[in-house]
Amino acid sequence: MQAQLSLRDPLPAHDIDKGTHWYAAYTCPNHEKKVAEQLDRRSIEQLLPLYHAIRQWKDRKVRLARPLFPGYVFVRIALQQQLRVLEVPGVARLVGFGNQPARLPDEDIRSIQCCMTGEARVEPYAYTSVGRRVRVKSGPLCGLTGVVVRLKNRTRLVLSIDLIRSSATVEAEQIDVEPLD
Repeated sequence: MQAQLSLRDPLPAHDIDKGTHWYAAYTCPNHEKKVAEQLDRRSIEQLLPLYHAIRQWKDRKVRLARPLFPGYVFVRIALQQQLRVLEVPGVARLVGFGNQPARLPDEDIRSIQCCMTGEARVEPYAYTSVGRRVRVKSGPLCGLTGVVVRLKNRTRLVLSIDLIRSSATVEAEQIDVEPLD
C-alpha cells in the first residue's frame, strides 16, 4: 500500500527544497544591497557576494563592501515564486531566455559560497570563457573549478558564471590543481 499526502499534511523537508533553484536577479544600478535586504525581509533565500575594496576619497581612504557581481543578486526560489522576487523594488528581471528565467548551476553557487567563507581574497575579474580549465585538488578551495591566471606575481583562480557573463578571481597561497578533460 502506498502512502499518500493530503493537502493538510506538511511536505517532508526533503521534498520542500526539491522545486527550488538558483536564479540571477538583475537589479537597477547600485541597488544590490537594498534588494538583498528586501529579499531577506520577505524570507526569500538570497546570495549577494561582496568583496572589500579600498577607495581614495579627497581626505581619506575608505574600505567599502562592494558587490562581486555588480547588478546581480542570486535568489533561490521555486519558479512559481518569481513574482515575489519581481515585486521587490530595485529588481528589473530574472535573467533568462525569452520570458523564461534560466537556472544557475548549483556548482556555480557552491563555488561562490566556498570562496566567500574562506580567508581567500576575492575580486571581480573581466569575464573569460577561454583557457585551460582546472580543478583544485587540495586546500580550502578543494573542488573548485576555473582557469588559473597570474596577477601581480600571485596565482589566482578565475571563476566564471556563464549565464551572466561575469567572473571573479580568488587568491590562494598555493593552488594544487589538476587539468579537467
